[in-house]
Amino acid sequence: MSDAFPTTPAEFFTYAKKHGAEMLDLKFVDLLGTWQHCSYPLDTLDEGTFEEGLGFDGSSIRGWKGIHESDMMAVPVATTGRIDPFFAKPTISVIANIVDPVTRQDFTRDPRHVARKAEAYLKETGIADTCYIGPEPEFFIFDEVRYEQNQHTGFYQIDSVEGAWNTARIEEPNLGYKPSFKGGYFPVSPSDTYHDLRGEMVEEMRRIGIVVEAHHHEVATAGQSEIDMQFQSLLTMADQFMWYKYICKNVARRHGKTVTFMPKPIFEDNGSGMHTHTSLWKGGTPLFAGNGYADLSDIGRWAAGGLLRHAPAILAFAAPTTNSYRRLVPGFEAPVNLAMSARNRSASIRIPMYSKSPKAKRLEFRCPDPTCNGYLAWPAMLMAMIDGIQNRLDPGAPLDRDIYEMTGAEMKEMGIRTTPGSLGEAVDALERDHAFLLDGDVFTEDLVQTWIDWKRSRELDPIRLRPHPYEFQLYYDS
Repeated sequence: MSDAFPTTPAEFFTYAKKHGAEMLDLKFVDLLGTWQHCSYPLDTLDEGTFEEGLGFDGSSIRGWKGIHESDMMAVPVATTGRIDPFFAKPTISVIANIVDPVTRQDFTRDPRHVARKAEAYLKETGIADTCYIGPEPEFFIFDEVRYEQNQHTGFYQIDSVEGAWNTARIEEPNLGYKPSFKGGYFPVSPSDTYHDLRGEMVEEMRRIGIVVEAHHHEVATAGQSEIDMQFQSLLTMADQFMWYKYICKNVARRHGKTVTFMPKPIFEDNGSGMHTHTSLWKGGTPLFAGNGYADLSDIGRWAAGGLLRHAPAILAFAAPTTNSYRRLVPGFEAPVNLAMSARNRSASIRIPMYSKSPKAKRLEFRCPDPTCNGYLAWPAMLMAMIDGIQNRLDPGAPLDRDIYEMTGAEMKEMGIRTTPGSLGEAVDALERDHAFLLDGDVFTEDLVQTWIDWKRSRELDPIRLRPHPYEFQLYYDS
């Protein structure tokens, strides 16, 4: 066998033996998008494991079943086998699908199952056979983070050697070169102190098969970074995105740093988004290239119309935290306007114009952020595009003006809506508008309602009930 990654269970074991792996680390994703894992001695498993699966208790997995039906099976997918870079003992990691041990049916709340169904449904429609996804996840690298929330304390504190607030700190010696607020885009060293750290992240990504296009410092101070992956099919990219987060966090930890994908950890500076490039192809032919506005085809325009029509509901999955809406506010190039544009970065859909090649024609949906679960957010985007194409939804007039020079009346006349102002508004939108997600049984009513209930009871209500630290500054001496 060559150095290629495994494609069958037999090749999986050959690959593991070649690399001296003694353990198998089984990974699967919970409803909210976090990897869970359990490790097994490799010599206790065989090719039958890839059909039968491995049992575990699913009652403690976020958003899954209750204790009365907790037994679940994780069925590893041989093609996802990779040598894990973060264990002391040689270990092969593998991603699993989740099935019910009694019925042997795929578990409907397994997010990876949703992504698999979305790809299958796209082919069933006859519109296209491939949905390509190219995300641009941004993240912060901090030196320290402290936070606490209880009955009598509520605070957070972050720090970074690159933080603009540390220009006067005694560092024995303080050498300066702290990127200013909104001044972190593309500086060379010594201002960009994290080039080598990002390079190590890239190296680990490449080792497990991720094609990386570029990495750089981002706009914000305090180590905001971006590593761009080459576009891949939806399910492949969703798998890669899990590895991406895992690698960034663990490489940072190697060096005593911490990474967060939280969209808005720093007040009055740019937040971390995840602009997501997407296109549909059929038989090796790109479908979004044409002769219309920004060289879009009718299918491309209708796909944009679907994204814009359903954007508030999509954002319940694609910008899924209360913190997401600290980023989605006017200013800081925030894509809050539900319109498309060839170049305007305040529009929620941009059509990149860097290349004239039909293969490069795509939609860039700029609202998502990297706290999302790609197995759910990208299928939601795909289902909206399918709905737009099937119903020939008009995306409306393009937004090619400076939005900040327009009056409210002008925006209303153009029919330009804005993104939800809070997670609560996005969740309400999902509750009203999710029939398009149910087509082809891609999403189920049970999964959508579970998501809505979780967000309201586990995130929105806890935030609503707690006093905010800034309220003490505003009201303590009232």
